[in-house]
Amino acid sequence: MRLAIFDLDGTLVDRTGAFADAITSLSHDHGYGPEIEQWLLTELADHAERGDFDRLRAAFPVSESAEHLWRVYIDRMAASMHCRPAVLNSLERLKEAGWSIGVATNGASDIQRAKINATGLSDLIDGIAASGDIDIRKPDPRLFELAAARCGTQLTRGDWMTGDNPETDIVGGHDAGLRTIWVTGRPWPAGLVTPHHTVGDVVEAIGYLLDQDSA
Repeated sequence: MRLAIFDLDGTLVDRTGAFADAITSLSHDHGYGPEIEQWLLTELADHAERGDFDRLRAAFPVSESAEHLWRVYIDRMAASMHCRPAVLNSLERLKEAGWSIGVATNGASDIQRAKINATGLSDLIDGIAASGDIDIRKPDPRLFELAAARCGTQLTRGDWMTGDNPETDIVGGHDAGLRTIWVTGRPWPAGLVTPHHTVGDVVEAIGYLLDQDSA
């Protein structure tokens, strides 16, 4: 069985749009003004964890507990997150072709799994490794190894990593011994190892993987 590992945010799902909706909803429901809302949009733009809400309470006179706000944020993100039907259909085709599908993602375990469950991806993914599981972040090869282990296998030559981040996904995948597919969208830094293949969309990446079966 061949293994395909995917990044989550920015690859399988669009975090950016869901994030803005989640912050707007959380701020509105708690009566927060534009200053707090902008702080959240700025400070949580790249990733979010429970400790961010401790920082919020230190910066503003917020009465709600950090734990409460974290749980609300997770709920709002899950409610706002969507996975395009074309992505789900392509992953289903990949599974039907005999591939094992893993996810290696940086982020807190509870929120990353909430996204996966809310989008229907959980029915198609064989194993998930979130950095919050073991306090190790991509590009550390151990996170890719954990994703493989949770798929019931181990990394082998011919396995693939697909993601949008040049440093964490492509360099990290390469260092873990994986072939890599870069989903374009952000600038490519000079001097990095070249991905094996480049696509404009994850659906195209999955199509490329399916073509490998007949190559």
